Amino acid sequence: MVKVVIDKDGFAIYFSRSRIPFVRDPSNKRPVLEAHTFYKHIGLYGYTKDFLFTFKNLPTSNLEEAEKLEQLRAIEQGYKIKTIITKFDTVGIDTPEDLERAKLVFEKSLKHD
Repeated sequence: MVKVVIDKDGFAIYFSRSRIPFVRDPSNKRPVLEAHTFYKHIGLYGYTKDFLFTFKNLPTSNLEEAEKLEQLRAIEQGYKIKTIITKFDTVGIDTPEDLERAKLVFEKSLKHD
């Protein structure tokens, strides 16, 4: 599950597969956890045609290589990614096993409608 940290204006600061922000001082964990919202990244993007041509020509970045998250390429090059907060949850599909789990969730939802 990819996580995202956002700034005060709703732009992504960083994406990671690890829990971010990392709470460094466990003795101070409670106040930090209460003061911060942790966000799961869903991963829907809306790009302009021009930006897609620009993006494909950007060099792969060090952060992108480390996290295996292509959106970090844009952030490292100074591009902004606007986020939208939602209470809607999703099922991530990154592997054939994930697809099978998603199919089961979808079939269950059809039975309840």
